[in-house]
Formats: sequence, structure tokens, C-alpha cells
Amino acid sequence: MSGDPRARKLTSGRVVAIAVVAGVVLGALFSIAAGGDEDDGYLVRAVFDNGSFVIPGEDVKIAGVKVGAIDDVDLTEENQAAVVLKIDDPAFVPFRKDAQCQIRLQSLIGEQFIECVPTRPREEGKPPAPELAKIDSGRGEGQHLLPADNNITPVGEDLLRNINRLPQREGLRLIINELGAGLAANGDRLRAAVRRANPALKEFDKFAQVLAEQDRLLGRLIDESDTVLAAWVEKRRETAGFIDQAGATAAAAAERGDDIERNFERFPPFLRELEPTAERFSGLADQMAPALNNLDSEAKAINAMVAGTGPFFEAATPALVSLGDFGDRARTLFPAIRPLIADLDELGRPLRPTTNNLAKLFGSFDDSGGIEELMKLIYFYTGTVNGVDTNGHYVRSALVLNGSCATRTGDDATRPQNCGSTLGQYADPATAASTLASQPQSAEDLKRAIAPSKSIAGFDVEDEDVAPVLDYLFGQGDGR
Repeated sequence: MSGDPRARKLTSGRVVAIAVVAGVVLGALFSIAAGGDEDDGYLVRAVFDNGSFVIPGEDVKIAGVKVGAIDDVDLTEENQAAVVLKIDDPAFVPFRKDAQCQIRLQSLIGEQFIECVPTRPREEGKPPAPELAKIDSGRGEGQHLLPADNNITPVGEDLLRNINRLPQREGLRLIINELGAGLAANGDRLRAAVRRANPALKEFDKFAQVLAEQDRLLGRLIDESDTVLAAWVEKRRETAGFIDQAGATAAAAAERGDDIERNFERFPPFLRELEPTAERFSGLADQMAPALNNLDSEAKAINAMVAGTGPFFEAATPALVSLGDFGDRARTLFPAIRPLIADLDELGRPLRPTTNNLAKLFGSFDDSGGIEELMKLIYFYTGTVNGVDTNGHYVRSALVLNGSCATRTGDDATRPQNCGSTLGQYADPATAASTLASQPQSAEDLKRAIAPSKSIAGFDVEDEDVAPVLDYLFGQGDGR
């Protein structure tokens, strides 16, 4: 701005253009006077709507730390200020397409500097923005272009204070008087410049754009909020109780803050140890996929089976009810028989040695073939005590009232014939007589028949206790 009276003859558009050109020329003169810096570094061509009072050599900062300096100031074809930033610290390069720079006031005497953000924060896992494009030819060749839409050109506080002074006050009056005519055809550019001049307006514009993109979602949210709020009103007591319990929980958690902190410290090692198990579960899931696919193919049959269980459960309901009634009665029955069970337990303890011995006895009896030998004894004893003659079978006894075998004296001369022991069936008495003639007729015949083992059914036939029994069975003694 200038208080020169000759400026009143100029249109406001030309005044702005002349001010920008003057600032660029002044910056170029300072650059020439300083001699420049021949060392090529990472150069960023940041475009601003207004670059007045920006001169080469001033600082370029990132998060308050100086990382470079302003290398040059140029004028674009759109009458915008192109400030070339030279970044000396390689830790802050490259700049990306979401980078942003703004002109800031460094001191009260009007010194300015450029503060930049090389890239915006991003969500974890999201790839970074692409790097700034490099100008291949023409003005700014080799520099990385940062367009004006990314940058902010705020109005300096010193300029705002100078408005109330002469001659700036007269100049402002002139600009306001001629503003409508000078900017009649540049309304869109003026609006864009105003929005870039105020960071809050720029961010609010982004916020409004996001809301516009999410208008359908917001509309559905508003429509469904009535349903949600109605359900929440019905459960307001539970919600109040939850808030009360949450307060008590928070108080308890505050008391155990150290323990909770230790749990969080142990959580990362736990996750590392859990990782192999999770990998195994993943492998199990892969192996279960075919089985689950087979189950999916049989879904209809499984559904039919599940549906068929309904009648089964209905039929089982009375039984379950009866079982429940029995359970109710058992609550009084089992405590009543508990003393009896204790008495049986006390009775069984002394019998444990006896039962162990019996178990060993029967086990040994079975292992040594006692069952088979007992069956043989029963078989042969049955055959021994049964006799047969021409009239058929009979059972031997000490007293026979009639029959041809009634005399049992042991004398071979007087003992009736055909009184051998057999279970065979014969067609006639002659066949029985011929068969019985070949069977043992005395204990001696039996001994010769079973030689050389001299054992039958596990008994030694020469034993002094067995011999009288055999003689009695063959009718040769009284069994004593």
C-alpha cells in the first residue's frame, strides 16, 4: 500500500499488481546483493497469493526448528509470488503433495519467515502421499512445485495496525472506493484468496466438504436417532445404573492403577507369546475349511435333523419332568441313606483283604484252567454214575430194588453183565452188549485205559482217597 496521491488515478487492480511486482523486484535486489548460494539443495517452489516483505535469506522452519532458508522470490504468470525454499536438513525431505507452508511474522520490525509441514499425519498402515512433482523445464526448472492451494498467506499484524495510520488509512479508503470496479471480474479468485488467507476458513471448508460427502449417512443417522433415543429412554434407569456402576468401577480401577499398569506392560509380551498359538489356530482354520464346506453342503439334512429333534424333545419332556420330581425326592432320600452308606463303607473295609484274596483265587483258578477241568469233572462224573443195560439208562445207587444190576458185591463171577456206564443210544440190546464189553468194567480197567497219565478230570486214580471212590462207582466197594 502507498499513500502517494498519484495512486488515486490508478485502478485498484493495478495497485495490487504494482505492489506485488515491487515486492518481487525488491526481493530480487536483496538476493543479488547477498550474492546468492551456489550450493544446490532440495528446492521447493511454494506459491503464495501475496509475498510482500518476503526476502531471500530469511528462515524456513519446521515445527519451530530452522531447516533452511528462502533462496529466491519470483513472480508467476498468474501474478502470484513464487518463494523458492532451500531445505538444508535432509531429515525433512522430500516434501509430499499434502505439504503446507505459510508466511509468519518473526519480529516486530517486520521480519518474516516461512513455516512448513512436509507432510500431514496419516493413519497407521496408510501409505504416505506422493512426493511433490519436479518442474522439468521452464521457469523453476529442477524445483519441486508446491501450489498455492496448499499454502496460507495470512495478513500480518503489523499491516492491520498500520491501517489506522496515515498515509495507509488514505490508501485503504482509496482501495475500498475502487474495490468493486477493480475486482468486478475477479470474484472467484478473490474468494479463493480470502479463504487461503484464513487457515480457519480453509479447514472449515474441508469440514463442510466432508459433511457434504456424508450427507446421506448423516440423514440416515438423523432418521434412525429417533428410534435409538426412544429405546434409550425406555432403558434410562439401566443407563443411570450403568453410569453409577461405571463410577464405582473407575474408582476401583484407580485404586488398582499400579496393577493395571503392570498388566498393560505385560500385554505386549503376552501378545508375542500368543502369536504362535494364533498361527496354529490359523492353520487349524485352514484345515477345517474342507470339513466346514462339507457341512455346508449337508446343511439341509442337518436342518432337517434339528427340526426332527423337536418331537423327540416334546416326547422326552414328561420323562425329564419325572426325573426332576425324582431329583426333588432324592434331595431328602440321599441325605437319609447317607448313614447307611457310611455303615456299608465301614463293613466293606474289613472285607477288602478277603475280597482281594478271593479275586486272586478265582483269577488263578481261571488262569490254570480250573473251569475247563471242573466241566470235565461234571461230564465224566455224570457218565460214571449213569449206567446202561439192555433195558436202557439208570442211575447207580447203593440200593436197587429191581433190575439185573441189583447185586453189587464186587465178585466178577456173580456181577451181572452189561452194566457199564455210558450215555450212548443203542438200537437193540445186542449192540449195547457188544459195546459195553469193550468199556472199563473195573477200577483196574480204568487205570489201564488212562495210562500213562493215570489222571482223569485232574484226579490221580492211584491216590488213596480216590481209589475207594472208583471202586464204589464200579460196584466193587462201599466207598469208604
